[in-house]
Amino acid sequence: MSGAVPDPGKHRLAVIAMCLLALVWGASFAAMKFTLNAQLSVGAMLTLRFALGALCLGILARVFKAPFTRQAVQDGLVLGGCLTVVFWLQADGLRFTSTAKSGFITGLYVLFTPMVSLLFRDRLKRSHALGALLAALGLFLLVHEPNAQFGGWNRGDTETLICAVGCGFHIAFTARYSRRSSGWVLATVQVAVVAVISALITGFLPAPHGFQDLWKPLSHPSVWLALGYQAFLATALAFWGMSTFQAYLGATEAAIIYSMEPVYTALIAMSGWVPGIQEHLGPVQLLGGALLFSAMLLAELGPRWLKSRADEAEALG
Repeated sequence: MSGAVPDPGKHRLAVIAMCLLALVWGASFAAMKFTLNAQLSVGAMLTLRFALGALCLGILARVFKAPFTRQAVQDGLVLGGCLTVVFWLQADGLRFTSTAKSGFITGLYVLFTPMVSLLFRDRLKRSHALGALLAALGLFLLVHEPNAQFGGWNRGDTETLICAVGCGFHIAFTARYSRRSSGWVLATVQVAVVAVISALITGFLPAPHGFQDLWKPLSHPSVWLALGYQAFLATALAFWGMSTFQAYLGATEAAIIYSMEPVYTALIAMSGWVPGIQEHLGPVQLLGGALLFSAMLLAELGPRWLKSRADEAEALG
């Protein structure tokens, strides 16, 4: 993407939609942690979440007569493969790290996305580059634990960091594919791919990592509530929205908006609204959240401010 926005109205709508998606995804970390705490295995959780999401998307795609072209399906397969790696690393990492910390480290895709986009020769706006750096600083402040060994870094953090790199690729690919393929098709295919691959992997895993003893966690209505949230809001609705509205945003701009996701994750984890999950953030971590919000504002308002200054200079000159 060259950085030009063809329709300001659609761009504005896309920004609002992406902000709402960041909130939905932010809450999904707590939902995933809840299901894992209920002894549902990573593979079983991902299989159920994405199978339900794919079913919902498939029905809606048929209702709206989405064009399942060869190109769109191929694009969806690429996104699905990338998404499978992202979610398996993220979900498994959640077994070893906190909900808030997982959200923060995942948010490092705000730094990786512009790097990946450069591989596609996308132009990087100065305000977006500054926003990405500011967001990275904010994420560092949110994650770092100065009094802990290795800064509090563990296996789950490492898995989540690799997940963040994968997110950068997924966002960059989505920015390109969403301009040539139907959002319904992209969302349906990629979500179905995650469900199928997750089912195949989980089927070969021994207890307690496979499909064994599903009846115990699934006998609780609260687990189904958490799975429903993940499947229908954080998967079906969110990936349709991402595949549709990101066509009107640059990859780096989208990544910076998504970087509000860990802030929402932290607020929900601190609130204690989700049973069994209540975490604490100190002043330094809260400062990191403020820097993230500032980065998003810089990405959105920076280009307009620079343009107005350039127009003023041209008028005076």
